[in-house]
Amino acid sequence: MLTRDTHAFLAFARACGDDFGPATARAAFLVAPDGFALAEQSAQDNRYMAQAAAFDATRASMQHRDLHRAFSSVLPTVCFAGRADTPDALFPNNVFATAAGRYIVGRMRHAVRQREAAREDIRGFFAGVLDYAEIDLSTQEHPCELTGALVIDRARGLGFCGLSERCDEAGARLMHEAFGLRATLLFDLAPGEYHTNVVLAVLAGRAAIVCPRGFADSGVVEAIAALYSPHAVLCSEAEHRGFVGNAIALTPDTVWMSAAAARALQPASRERLRAAGFAVAAVELDAIEAAGGSLRCCVGEIF
Repeated sequence: MLTRDTHAFLAFARACGDDFGPATARAAFLVAPDGFALAEQSAQDNRYMAQAAAFDATRASMQHRDLHRAFSSVLPTVCFAGRADTPDALFPNNVFATAAGRYIVGRMRHAVRQREAAREDIRGFFAGVLDYAEIDLSTQEHPCELTGALVIDRARGLGFCGLSERCDEAGARLMHEAFGLRATLLFDLAPGEYHTNVVLAVLAGRAAIVCPRGFADSGVVEAIAALYSPHAVLCSEAEHRGFVGNAIALTPDTVWMSAAAARALQPASRERLRAAGFAVAAVELDAIEAAGGSLRCCVGEIF
């Protein structure tokens, strides 16, 4: 099912068991912020990006190493080198993603990010080392920025795809098929939002963090909240601005977010996560957040 009908999606999703696959990844991959700088093309439709003067490459590199160390304490985490001509490459989940036995290469909107899809070392890791089959969407014309645009409930095989200049309906269909999902809900992001994973996180298939202001249709927010009730965290505007929605569960018992997000997280939201079985772990990423993304954007999941 691929639909904009929230009622039909909710009815279908409620009937889906949590037997689609593992709820959390078996490993993770990162790309170092080598060449970290303002990407003028990406700034055209990413309102979260800071001005060029706010970019601190040294601090970003140090924080990224802290992130790598933190993730490595809970699951195997591989980090690829960055490149000077790909300043956004530290957000690899938009370009490369995995499902059981296969890896997917996305079609990026901006040329500066399309270069990332040509990385033979990353492709070689998935194809040659992990022996994953390739699904290459990077050469077709429809933008589909993978798990930036598409938030996935891996346990139930459900997708939540926000449409913007970074993903159109045809691109959403291609991703739905590539990941082999049972159902995907399509919806418009609010004006000024560029990626779904900044305003929505699904945590190990049993909880969700939702930033209502990031959705054009409040009915979509209500449907997602109903699906994950009573473990749906509806973020305030301050939590939204603090990147609380850009979080991820890499293990079944912990939700990871940036330190700025953890500071913005309200006590009631933290308690709702605790009730769902999640502790909150945080890493300081203020330098990286200048590039318009936060912790979730840095993480590629290996299933």
